[in-house]
Amino acid sequence: MVRHGRNTALRVFLAAALIQASAVATFVDPAVLEACPGYSATNAKTRRDGLTADLILGPKPCNVFGNDIQKLSLSVVYETADRIHLKITDPSSARYEVPESVLPRPSSQNTVSSQSAAIRFNYTTSPFSFSIYRASTHEVLFTTAGHSLIFEPQYLRVKTRLPSNANIYGLGEHTNPFRLPPDNTTLTLWSRDAYGIPTGTNLYGNHPVYFEHRTTGTHGVFLLNSDGMDIKLTNSDPGGPALEYNVIGGVLDFYFLAGSESDPTEVARQYAEVVGVPAEVPYWTFGFHQCRFGYQSFVDVANVIVNYSAAAIPLETMWTDIDYMDRRRVFTVDPDYFPLPRMREIVDYLHSHDQKYILMTDPAVAYLPGEGYAPYDNGKALDVWLKAPNGSESLGVVWPDWFHPAIQQYWTLEFGSFYNPQTGIDIDGAWIDMNEPRTRDDFLDPQYAINNANGELSSKTAFTNIKHANGLLEYDTHNLYGTMMSVGTREAMLARRPGNRTLVITRSTFAGAGAHVGKWLGDNFSLWEHYRFSIAGMLGFASIYQVPMVGSDICGYAEDTTENLCARWAMLGAFYPFMRNHNADTSIPQEFYRWASVAQAARNAIDIRYRAHRWYTVVHPLWFKYPKDPNTFAIEHQFFFGDSVLVSPVTDDDATSVSIYLPRDIFYDFASLAPVLGTGSNITLHNVNFTQIPLHIKGGVVLPLRAESAMTTTALRRNDFEFVVAPDMRGEASGKLYIDDGESIVPPSLTQVVMTFKDGRLDVSGSFGYATGVNVSRVRFLGVTSSPKQVSVHGKVALRSQYSYDAASKVLDVLIGEPFVKGFSVQYNTH
Repeated sequence: MVRHGRNTALRVFLAAALIQASAVATFVDPAVLEACPGYSATNAKTRRDGLTADLILGPKPCNVFGNDIQKLSLSVVYETADRIHLKITDPSSARYEVPESVLPRPSSQNTVSSQSAAIRFNYTTSPFSFSIYRASTHEVLFTTAGHSLIFEPQYLRVKTRLPSNANIYGLGEHTNPFRLPPDNTTLTLWSRDAYGIPTGTNLYGNHPVYFEHRTTGTHGVFLLNSDGMDIKLTNSDPGGPALEYNVIGGVLDFYFLAGSESDPTEVARQYAEVVGVPAEVPYWTFGFHQCRFGYQSFVDVANVIVNYSAAAIPLETMWTDIDYMDRRRVFTVDPDYFPLPRMREIVDYLHSHDQKYILMTDPAVAYLPGEGYAPYDNGKALDVWLKAPNGSESLGVVWPDWFHPAIQQYWTLEFGSFYNPQTGIDIDGAWIDMNEPRTRDDFLDPQYAINNANGELSSKTAFTNIKHANGLLEYDTHNLYGTMMSVGTREAMLARRPGNRTLVITRSTFAGAGAHVGKWLGDNFSLWEHYRFSIAGMLGFASIYQVPMVGSDICGYAEDTTENLCARWAMLGAFYPFMRNHNADTSIPQEFYRWASVAQAARNAIDIRYRAHRWYTVVHPLWFKYPKDPNTFAIEHQFFFGDSVLVSPVTDDDATSVSIYLPRDIFYDFASLAPVLGTGSNITLHNVNFTQIPLHIKGGVVLPLRAESAMTTTALRRNDFEFVVAPDMRGEASGKLYIDDGESIVPPSLTQVVMTFKDGRLDVSGSFGYATGVNVSRVRFLGVTSSPKQVSVHGKVALRSQYSYDAASKVLDVLIGEPFVKGFSVQYNTH
């Protein structure tokens, strides 16, 4: 009775400490949570590769959002030398965990000794806390010391200390700065239809992973949990800076990644080992894509295709939004405005011109029993629809249950029928949307309310008390819906063209989605602010979440763009991995050819994109390349396209000048190829007109380029190569080039080339299994201080007519003109 009385008093105190910070979100006085007793570790059993222990709840439990679990199980496994897997579960009850079918776990068959690991686990028995530290330096990377562990049926809380002013990246999807503000920032993970991508709110996807970068190294932390959560960054708590997880279900399933003390890209590779390496996509997908919600008929679509050609702007892929559907019904065409014969003619035309076509496919299927609507009838026959608690399959429309054992059969059948090459619309890729999923309101309310911008958990989405075919609740799996649809769609597309890579672009994602699909950043506005947002969003997905095929709606989706904004955005968008112009039916048309300046900006930028593109081109933040330079840690409006091209767009509204940061290194202006010495400071570039984007080549690379651009990527692959040698401060450079057929999942042949430059000599060597069918036209040596006395190709002295030197730009051009079927060498001597 006394114990009960104390609990009652504590709960009264807790109730007073709970404040509704908004209409829904719960704020708790941190002092209340810190006063909770936590757990004590007992029965610890240590192995060479980890340990297990029981965690016993301390006296006077808080029961802050439900009853504290009395006993927990702790498991720690050193899965690799760079990865620790730590898991805390309730042994008395089967709690929800992310299914292996959704996110297959990395192998733990070849565990390592804790003594050989780059990071190590340490713990305190009572109250239980743990830390992860770097073995080489004993630097603590994650520690719960001084912060109580709370584990309740619908509330889990873990809190770690952070360094002052910590450099934290990730925990998306959001439109916060790329480097997260370290104080008073809440990141909420709960998928929603986030029109306008408002800052400081939860958006479409959920990636509970962060990278923390320090001058001493970079590490990563991934919480494998798909329940809703708030992750809070605070800089002013009494206990010091901290990061706190507040999760409304599931278990604590952490992966700690050692990263590297010198190379930030290592932690990205380690994270990809956990969630899956990004899916390869066809070469053509890196071309320019055009779409619009609001093309009124097949005639509009055809005119856009013709107008791009007339404007000499390369158009690789034409897209059509839901306008083509009959009364918005998926897997149908409007018989009057988008009749099937005319749509097939458009696809045939595109394919005959080496261009592609993509349509929107939504998950919601019209509820039309007895009306002969095959997509509904087929799903009904297989019983694959998501059902309400009362058994009803209609939630306004019907939604595929991606956990149903027959769901892939259904989805592949519908794709195979509607997108049939002989009788339907022969699409080349897929675009899926509204897969948060977005629908109507209901209510299921845990005691801890996350900061969901839509209010209650079920607001504007599927009811969270729905039970899936396998017994799992939508409450736990809501954040997985988009990724599961993505996987199902990719499988359906692969079944249409077996053996070939495909492209699927989705809106909603969870950790691991990049192993299957690409992502567009949702319904932005035609605002300069959203133009700037897009860079951080792209960097988050490409460099942190391992979804590298990513881009924003160029020129903005909603509201009316302006000529200047669209010109700048066309050039910035040319350096997104996924480049698509797309806008809404309520906005003015914004195809690039609508304005002369935008058309020229697009031609200029696409020319560079196509010439510089290699299929593995991704984007990187500056600190990935300059991890010891603190000035780069917060930069989010400059980035590297691939390993070597520094992109510094003009970002101020309607401006023609931009202040850019150049680290202490040698760079080369991409347009003139002249050397530019970076001093670790900002410089201002003036008179940057609306058809130019500042680009610099980082010293130390050999950059393979196509000698000329083309109107399609098919034509581009028939153009010769040239090699640009950009030496570093030591006069050295290197590079790699990979070429295959651009479409096979398992290419029948490969060409893999390595380039090295030192002491005035370029050596190109490798294996040349894939026949490129092109020549090496020339080699361009940058930073050559004087005209060479002698140039040699393959060890033979070149004729004077074979090379030229520009003293102003310090560029030496050497003509090669030989088939790219073997290695070669070029050397020059200025003495």
